[in-house]
Amino acid sequence: MPDRQLLHLVIGGELSGVGENQFRDLSKVDFVGAYPSYEEAHTAWKSKALSTVDNALVRYFIIHAHKLLDPEEEHHEH
Repeated sequence: MPDRQLLHLVIGGELSGVGENQFRDLSKVDFVGAYPSYEEAHTAWKSKALSTVDNALVRYFIIHAHKLLDPEEEHHEH
């Protein structure tokens, strides 16, 4: 049986304020992509984060979407 797919999403955009994790305008959120490993997602995240370093309100995030797809699994990991 093949390894389970681990889905990582990279998104970003302008936040409401410095130190907040709320996007100013959800219609302008940048969906960078979906990646099968954390390493690939981190590479994409780093590229976007470095390209927007001059704007303190723009942030990019890695979402571990595989944990959202099967919330019961989290209970089995502990």
